[in-house]
Amino acid sequence: MANNIIAHFNEYFEMIPATSAELKNEVYKLRYQVYCIENKFLNSEDYPDNLEVDDFDPQSVHYLIRHRKSGEYAATVRLILPDTDNPDILFPLELHCEIDDFSIMQSINRKQLGEVSRFCVSKAFKKRKHEVNTLETINTTWPDYFTLNERRTFPHIITLALISCFIKASHENDIHYLFASMEPSFFRFVLPLGITLIKIGPLVDYHGNRWPAVIKITDILEGVAEKKPDIWNLLTNEGCFEQTRPIEKPDKTLGSNSWVG
Repeated sequence: MANNIIAHFNEYFEMIPATSAELKNEVYKLRYQVYCIENKFLNSEDYPDNLEVDDFDPQSVHYLIRHRKSGEYAATVRLILPDTDNPDILFPLELHCEIDDFSIMQSINRKQLGEVSRFCVSKAFKKRKHEVNTLETINTTWPDYFTLNERRTFPHIITLALISCFIKASHENDIHYLFASMEPSFFRFVLPLGITLIKIGPLVDYHGNRWPAVIKITDILEGVAEKKPDIWNLLTNEGCFEQTRPIEKPDKTLGSNSWVG
């Protein structure tokens, strides 16, 4: 990734906290598209209004990634917060995955534990399955919005932006630890960035094959600061979300307009 990653992201996308009913509907519409139509993880007949909603949404913080030129929503993620009245209530990961390593859990205050969930990107903004630097099939009614440079960078930069979204949500809600059930490809993607997710159970079929894992927010940021200071700037909005600082000073030419709202 180039050192001007923030400016590069801002050229194409914006991160939007979905705080209004209208924006939350956009979240649920995109999740329906990804989970019910594109991947068929969920039965579309169970969502007659074309909105994928579940019981954890009211206690979640939601974000969207919007493509500036087209206005299309490319991706979404939510951070499920602990139940304030009863933090022992189980998270989805605990309900759907087998946990066989409880040693790390013993030191975690559940009031500071959240779960990254519904981490998803529309196929229109992903690579084709067997081709390099191209996208999945795009709706033919769309104008030809995407340049070759955009196509080459979309998948990686969108994933980094979604990570930035849940880091911001964690910072704002005093969440120090995160549950996540992620595809094996996600583990391979984040490891070179300095992010080491701790697997706490076997691979399960939960919206596709996924590993249940846990990680501490400071471990994410310290690992990335050491290996990829430029990406650390994107994940933290140049240090706004954590006291940790990158080893290298950020490029002063970087923009800081990644966040709206």
